[in-house]
Amino acid sequence: MDILPHEKQIHEYIKTIEHLKKQSQDNPIFDVEILKLEQKLEKLKQHVYSELTPWQRIMICRHSARPHAIDFIRNMCESFTELAGDRSYKDDHAIVGGLAKIGGVKCVIMGQEKGYDTESRVYRNFGMLNPEGFRKALRLMQLAEKFHLPIVSLLDTPGAYPGLEAEERGQGWAIAQNLREMMRINTPIIVAVIGEGCSGGALGMGIGDVIGMLEHSYYSVISPEGCASILWKDASKNVEAASALKLNAENLLELKIIDAIIPEPLGGAHHDPQLASHNLKQFILEQMHILRRIPSSLLLEQRYLKFRQMGQFLEG
Repeated sequence: MDILPHEKQIHEYIKTIEHLKKQSQDNPIFDVEILKLEQKLEKLKQHVYSELTPWQRIMICRHSARPHAIDFIRNMCESFTELAGDRSYKDDHAIVGGLAKIGGVKCVIMGQEKGYDTESRVYRNFGMLNPEGFRKALRLMQLAEKFHLPIVSLLDTPGAYPGLEAEERGQGWAIAQNLREMMRINTPIIVAVIGEGCSGGALGMGIGDVIGMLEHSYYSVISPEGCASILWKDASKNVEAASALKLNAENLLELKIIDAIIPEPLGGAHHDPQLASHNLKQFILEQMHILRRIPSSLLLEQRYLKFRQMGQFLEG
């Protein structure tokens, strides 16, 4: 597993403890020292992970071992039948979606998928959707509406694909159409930011009745590197940009952009993907239970007002 810079001291403690355990051979003298070191390790973890900077949390969010949409779908769903294609151009592998059952509740689930190694990342286009990906998402949502199924949308993308061919096929229109139609979809929509929620690529699948974020994910109009390149003409100022953008879950909850923070295992979801999946599943099931009690006309009105009321204006 990749060791993040802020975790180096923790990793050294772990290596020391493991070395002592190998050398001890059940010697009670070593056992006392090992116990002391384990206690110090827990205190160190609590200290390090309680004082993470916005940029350090983005590094956790981008960790190579962090669970992706496919992992969460596999861990949360008792059954999952994948559906492919947008019925217009082709299947976009940057989005995975289909019919599922979570905690006995039938639903449609879809998620943006980045891939794990070079081959799969190229296959998934690094989680960057083309227009056909947004049309595929819309087709899945319309199918959910037809059969009165709740929708779960998992966001994890550095942004919509910015290539010329995507623009030629109507990238902006595809995102705008999804924004409009998701306001109208007459079934509950639960959105969860599980990794990077960046720019229109996330927003094109991000309109919902309730929006939750995993603790160390981020949700922003632009990446810190992109922001630094525009404001300071220097991408290396990404640390300053990460702080200025207010893109962490606590900031967005305070600004009422999101509705809930979903806790992660200590140090990030990659330390315990099963626990992270369990926490996400509990959030989804709780929201499904609440939303399915709301009449459809009121559900749509609340969804509309939720987004209309975002933002603050100061008049001088």
